[in-house]
Amino acid sequence: MSATSSLVPTETATPTPAAAAPLAPPAAGDVAWILTSAALVFIMIPGLGYFYSGMARDKNALSLLLISMLSLAIVLVQWMVIGYSLCFSTTGGPFLGDGQFAFLMNVGGDQSVISTLPNLAFCLYQAMFAALTPALAVGAVAERFSLIPTCVFILVWTTLVYDPIAYWTWGANGWLNQLGALDFAGGLPVHMTSGFSALAMALVVGRRRESTEPIVPHSMSSVILGTGLLIFGWAGFDGGSAGAANARAALAVLVTYLASAVGSLTWLVMDYIRDRRVSALGFCSGAVAGLVAITPASGFVGPAASLAFGFLGAVACNYATHWKHALGYDDALDAFGVHAIGGMVGAFLTGIFAEPYWIALDGTVKPGGAIAGHPIQIVYQLASIGAGCAWAFVVTYIIAFVMGKIGLPLRVSAEAEEDGIDHAQMGEFTFDYVGARISSSVEMRRAGASRDLARTPLAKEGVELDTKASDSAVANVV
Repeated sequence: MSATSSLVPTETATPTPAAAAPLAPPAAGDVAWILTSAALVFIMIPGLGYFYSGMARDKNALSLLLISMLSLAIVLVQWMVIGYSLCFSTTGGPFLGDGQFAFLMNVGGDQSVISTLPNLAFCLYQAMFAALTPALAVGAVAERFSLIPTCVFILVWTTLVYDPIAYWTWGANGWLNQLGALDFAGGLPVHMTSGFSALAMALVVGRRRESTEPIVPHSMSSVILGTGLLIFGWAGFDGGSAGAANARAALAVLVTYLASAVGSLTWLVMDYIRDRRVSALGFCSGAVAGLVAITPASGFVGPAASLAFGFLGAVACNYATHWKHALGYDDALDAFGVHAIGGMVGAFLTGIFAEPYWIALDGTVKPGGAIAGHPIQIVYQLASIGAGCAWAFVVTYIIAFVMGKIGLPLRVSAEAEEDGIDHAQMGEFTFDYVGARISSSVEMRRAGASRDLARTPLAKEGVELDTKASDSAVANVV
């Protein structure tokens, strides 16, 4: 959401009293577009679940699908109770909103911080952003997070990390908004925040027990399905941030898809040069990297500039995902490497490439970035990057550390990690054959069989276990 658009210019915006009478009905097309955009962003949440699930091993796949949907449920309730008010109250100070809209009181047909939209519609749209963000961060600790403590973490994290940073960026009185930092659709509140939080979680939780062994995606079809849903939903993520069905919304969707296309091709070529193979995973990773990089700039730059965002975002993220091995942290699904790095690249480039011509498609007047003769914008962007990333990392580290000290560690036991989260904490699996294999593995280990044998996948590695033991385990599952 572009809090610096002409819909609510920072220089002239006047907070609407909570008790004000409802305004005249806004344009039906604008309301329809924001509601459609909310539905599109909603689709991104299960899309992320499929993307992450496919990248993990099959014994942990269902937990990643579930945690994405749990994030939606938890954050929607938190959003109604206090989250929306902390992010978008018009009577808060420079650092955090107040209780103006707690329990969605005073939220009705009156004007939101986007003057063309009623508060109810805008609240729903922004709720989808808030629900998606913690699910992004959890990807760093995939295959070793404990479900119940992670649910508690999502609730606390949304309140202490996401809400303040969203308010700084988009709130009517938020200090980054007042400073003039540009963020059209969530480069800082969504991507950099989740990425640096992911790094903090990975450091507190520690490496996977098997992180030194090759771990490959169990289902590339799920990864591609998830990528498609993410690209589809990103039209609402960026396009809806225009706050109206207008030319600027069309621009945002166009540059979003262009950056994604360039990012996917760039990553694919880089992987081919390195490995001499065409990688479907590389294609999908590059597409997401391009989407992340263009997010903060999608309503500020034109189609030509979006190609640079897709290319540079993919290059930076590709290198970042390889550096993690040398740096020694275990970001399981590259949440930091893609979302933090891609978000920073996009925010910085916004300070260079933002152009008044494209910004003015909906009547907004802004000086743009360095190439438009406004180099101070780069300083504003760096201030946004530094403050937001530091807050996200430090506060997340404290939350995760304290939870471990009070009996709510984010990490599962060593045995549960070896068995898989799906078996250990859910007793359910993505596919029946996974349950049969894992149950067989657990039975043999508990009977004193070789751990190496018990951890050998039946179908994938071409290794046959004892037929009687396997048949017995399958019979027990059935």
